[in-house]
Order: sequence, then C-alpha cells, then structure tokens
Amino acid sequence: MVINSILENDLYKFSMSYYYQIHYPNAWGTFTFHDRNNTEYSKEFVDLLKEEFNNLATLSLQQLEFDWAVKTINYIPQCFWEWLSCFRFEPNKINTWLDEEQHLHIEVSDSMYKVTFYEIPILATVSELYHRYVGDGYQTRNELSKAMVPNMEKKVAIALQHNLYFADFGLRRRFSKLSEEIAIEHMKQYCPTFTGTSTVSYAMKYNIKPIGTMAHECFMFQAAVHTPKEANYEVMERWVDVYDGNLGTVLTDTYTVDAFLRNFSMKLAKLYDGVRHDSGDPKHFGDRIIRKYESYGIDPTSKTIVFSDGLDFETAADIKEYFAGRIKVTFGIGTNLTCDIPGVKPMNIVMKLKECRINERQPIYGCVKLSDVTGKAIGRKEDIDNYKYQLGIK
Repeated sequence: MVINSILENDLYKFSMSYYYQIHYPNAWGTFTFHDRNNTEYSKEFVDLLKEEFNNLATLSLQQLEFDWAVKTINYIPQCFWEWLSCFRFEPNKINTWLDEEQHLHIEVSDSMYKVTFYEIPILATVSELYHRYVGDGYQTRNELSKAMVPNMEKKVAIALQHNLYFADFGLRRRFSKLSEEIAIEHMKQYCPTFTGTSTVSYAMKYNIKPIGTMAHECFMFQAAVHTPKEANYEVMERWVDVYDGNLGTVLTDTYTVDAFLRNFSMKLAKLYDGVRHDSGDPKHFGDRIIRKYESYGIDPTSKTIVFSDGLDFETAADIKEYFAGRIKVTFGIGTNLTCDIPGVKPMNIVMKLKECRINERQPIYGCVKLSDVTGKAIGRKEDIDNYKYQLGIK
C-alpha cells in the first residue's frame, strides 16, 4: 500500500476538517485532479490506481495514533479525534478515468469536512505509482539512499551555512514513501535547523513537530459561497474563532496578494503570527508584507513569512539573506526534499476544489484560484473572469 495510515496526510487537512465542522457542517464540495504536464497515462496504470484507492478503505485511526494526536495536536480538541476514529475513506466516491488523449481525470465529492482528506493521499498515490510504473529504478532502500544522500548532504551544508529553518512539505509529490522517510531521517540526524514535517504520521513516527495551518481550499470555498472580495478577511476571522491564536500563519495568494492586503486589517495583522507565500516573486512579496506591517506600526521582525513555492535550498538561502534583519523567515520545502533524485523527473500534479455549496438548499457554485502567477488560474473561464472583475484584476 502507498498510504499506510490515516494520519499519512498533511496537517492542514485535519485543521481544515475541524474548521468546516465548526462553521460549515452541511457544506459539500468536489475536488478535481490537474496534471500540469499533460502526462499520458495507460489503462493499466488507472487499474493500479483504483486498486490503491480501494486500499484506502482499510485505514482507520489506531489507538496509539489517537493518543498521540490528542496529546500533540491539542489545538484540535479530542472530540475531533474521536470522530476521526470512525471516519473511513469511501473509494466508490473517487471517480477515475482517462479521456481520449489519455489524460488522467480524478474527481471526488463529499461533505467538505470529509472530502478534504482525499486530496493528499490521491496525489501521493499517483506520484508514487507513476514513478514505479515508468521504471525510475531505485527499488530498494539501499539504492535510493545512495542516490539521495549526496544531494541531501549539499542541502544540509546550505542550511547550516545560512541558518535556514525549514520543514518537509513533500508528501504530495514525493518519489515514494521511502524517499520521504530517507529525507526526514537524514535531516533529523544531521540538520538542527530542520523543524518538522507536514506529514502527520511521520511527525509521530520520528518524534518531530507536525507543521501546517490552512490551504487554498478554505478561501476558494469562502469566495464561492459568499464573495471573493471578502474571502480572505472572512476566513481569517473564522479561523481565529476556531483556533483562538493557534495555527497563526495565514495563506496569502488565493486571489493575489493585492486582494489579500486589502483584507489584512490592523487587527488581523496583529493577531496572526505571520503569512505564507506560495506564488509570485518572493522578494517583492516580502517587501510588500513588511511595508504593510510598518504602515500599522507593527515591528516586522516580530512576524514571520513562511515561503513554500517550489523551493530548493539555494533559493531559500537567497531569500533568507535578502530579508536578514528585516523579518523572520522559514521555509516549507517539498519536491526538492522528497523527489530530488538523479534521473527522476518530479510530477507536476495538484488537486483543487472545483465546486461547492454551503448546504443542500443552496446552489452549487464553481470555485476559483487566481494566484500571483499568470496562467496558473484554476476554474471555469466565466468564473475566473467574474472574480477578476470583482477584484479589479486585469
């Protein structure tokens, strides 16, 4: 099995599930798969995928996992983990097919507090099976370790030289389960600035910190059922209602940083520990965030930017030096940790919220993500054009 634990998921999936349970318990949504490389797949590969998806139904929260989560992730209350003990994946809700051009399509629909859990296991499964299917090699731990360690040693050297604090964000597009484990083991042993992982099961296994807050889907849902103009503000306010100051890093780029900064009031700028950057020029972004804090009389050095947009260690070091003494910075590094292997081309796959409704009496609305990078918008053209009009984006 590719996924062996119900905790083998990003931390923010658990925090968002509880958020939906509190604020939107009757909400429903559909996630859809996108392969940005337009990879061609085979029917045999799809059959392998479906077999793995069926295996998800066997997962459940074990007693040791429950005890650890209640103690370690205590900002999500015990009642949530009791509910999760009863949760089971339903593979019949995962619709998987190839189109005439052999492009892969995957969709899954359910209540928002449940459907959110499907995204990361699906992506990790597609990535690992694809690398296995196309024959990238490295079948044993010894082979894979020998291939990864030289690059890992270079990464550690850069991290130590520049005092880079970083976490593993590499579950969704990892080469394999084994590659993520090797990366975590190496960094834990040799790199004191390694702060943890977004993969909850590995945080438990390796006794490191689980890291994460929220994802684009929260803002996409909020914008669809209310308005994109206020989506950032409404999510930030509701998040504080649920977590009361915990998980205080807010994602900024769902509808461009311009829209975010219009919603980032003095109250919220003071309440939140910092922000996360996930698209666009990181230096330009950080400069704007610093100016925003300064406009409110907030010392930027009391705040943190988490950079997480397709980083490697060299880029992270450059960002760190640029902001030295101006604002605290940390990094979430994904593919460059878990799929930086000689001869292996990482996948470029995502799953995003396609449509949603707030309850069964309300219409289903299409969801949109605009980002700060041209060409990365997700959603129906008419919805994207509508959002751009409302937000004043040309």
